[in-house]
Amino acid sequence: MPKTPATLKLRLAELLARIYPGQQGRDLAAEVLAAFWPEGTSLRHRPRKPGNKLWSQRDALLITYGDSIIDGVYKPLDLLRDFLLEHMKGVVNGVHILPFFPFTSDDGFAVTDYRKVNPSLGNWEDITRIGGSFHLMSDLVLNHVSSQGIWFNAYRRGEAPYDRFFREASPQDDLSAVVRPRTTPLLQAVETSSGTRSVWCTFSHDQIDLDFSNPEVLLEMIRIIRLHVDKGVRVIRLDAVAFLWKEPGTTCIHLPQTHAIVQLLRLLADFASETIILLTETNVPKKENLSYFGKRNEAHSIYNFPLPPLILHAMMSGSAQHLCEWQRAMPPAPLGCAYVNFTASHDGIGMRPAEGLLNDAEIARMIETVRAAGGLVSMRALPGGGESVYELNTSFFSAMARTFKGEDGHHIARFLCSQTIVMSLEGIPAFYIHSMLATPNDHEAVERRGMNRAINRHRWDYPALRKQLADPGSDQARVLSALSQRLKLRARQPAFHPNATQFTLNMDDRVFAIWRQSLDRAQSIFALHNVSGDTIGIPKSTLNLIDEEDWVDLISGERITPQQNILTLEPYQCRWITNQH
Repeated sequence: MPKTPATLKLRLAELLARIYPGQQGRDLAAEVLAAFWPEGTSLRHRPRKPGNKLWSQRDALLITYGDSIIDGVYKPLDLLRDFLLEHMKGVVNGVHILPFFPFTSDDGFAVTDYRKVNPSLGNWEDITRIGGSFHLMSDLVLNHVSSQGIWFNAYRRGEAPYDRFFREASPQDDLSAVVRPRTTPLLQAVETSSGTRSVWCTFSHDQIDLDFSNPEVLLEMIRIIRLHVDKGVRVIRLDAVAFLWKEPGTTCIHLPQTHAIVQLLRLLADFASETIILLTETNVPKKENLSYFGKRNEAHSIYNFPLPPLILHAMMSGSAQHLCEWQRAMPPAPLGCAYVNFTASHDGIGMRPAEGLLNDAEIARMIETVRAAGGLVSMRALPGGGESVYELNTSFFSAMARTFKGEDGHHIARFLCSQTIVMSLEGIPAFYIHSMLATPNDHEAVERRGMNRAINRHRWDYPALRKQLADPGSDQARVLSALSQRLKLRARQPAFHPNATQFTLNMDDRVFAIWRQSLDRAQSIFALHNVSGDTIGIPKSTLNLIDEEDWVDLISGERITPQQNILTLEPYQCRWITNQH
């Protein structure tokens, strides 16, 4: 490997000493360096400085499975690339392909082999081709692997090094405080060549937790990251990272060793010659989620997990009060960091991040409304016994069919408003493919597959999808066209840079309003979103629009004249009022 900068060696040794006290730090550091920078790779002489140049207002992500589009003839990854080039070029510039490895369950998150592409999807060449046209994000499913995977089978046979790769525990251990998102038993008894062992299963008995207290596990994950980077991946999503380190008698979530491992991966990324961005997936309350920015030395980006339930509540209730209160209390992302904003993903709408933001009665009403629109609810086990709602399982498009008052004629307008809020906020917007395509709940998939999350994991038949998109009156064509237009418009506005200034405005509770200002202070945008079915008049004076400047609503094209005293917002209308266009 190339000559290693002294600052990298020193910092790496410090982190490894925190994670593995008592180990031979110098030897282990050398192994880490060799794992990430094998012969023939290059590294930077100095780490990248924290700044806002890793992204711009042009950045937006599409989230999709490798087989969200199929036709029974061509490879799904080829079909996905065709769809991306035809419909997403210039709309988004990044694509998160959800786990594309061989797997046994959880739609890819029970990986059997991290080094292969699921042959039913395509191959590495197909992945790399997509990465040639879009910034590519992949999942590092680093907490667990499949119970039928090559690593766990080797563990059961007692083969080194995998005989020490998995977290074992005793039923007598104090595991009462363990926090996890499932109700299944935490430990599973398995037969091995050394007898019966109880292995840790945070998520399911087909997903066996790795033991990161063994440095060999960390080294193997670093080698896998290097493989993905070499294949064109530039954003690494650290799946379920909060649960990485286990200590009986603790909550086993967000432990110091977990944060130190994220810091170590960030250190490697900062010295990589390639631009590598780390995104942590931590579906937890705000304070815990924000902790993964560290001191600008952990994740480059984190998900804004409270957004989905808060936007859902605002659109259903017709009041942005809770959304505004939460946004006012949100700090700007630190320099060199960014939020990822979204309403929907392959999972359900997580409700843990809403804890303390919405009361029990409000959550109960959301559950009732989602169920009335055909959605489902999943629960989680509480420490010490009992259950609590974990997530709402629904497509976001279907969830927008109703409000607390019932159905009305504003389904699509309400949905578009919910997605426009995501575009307006500080951070990088991300859109699940089934939001872009206005996909309804897939009840047949739930029945066929026996899992709630299948409701929002529809697989489109490509000829049928193309037919829908060719019909300008279809939900799919109307939504994709409107969202594409707004995203293209957004990409040209410096005030929508992920780190541009943001201020939450005091306004009618039915309006979610924010002010954005570009980094050079040349452009201002007043982003107004009517989350209700009412027509609302907003006194222009509340926005402090400077009369000497020329103001226009970017979305409608309407010019705001000095004589105009009231700005009208039709039901679910959004306005981007700017002085620079």
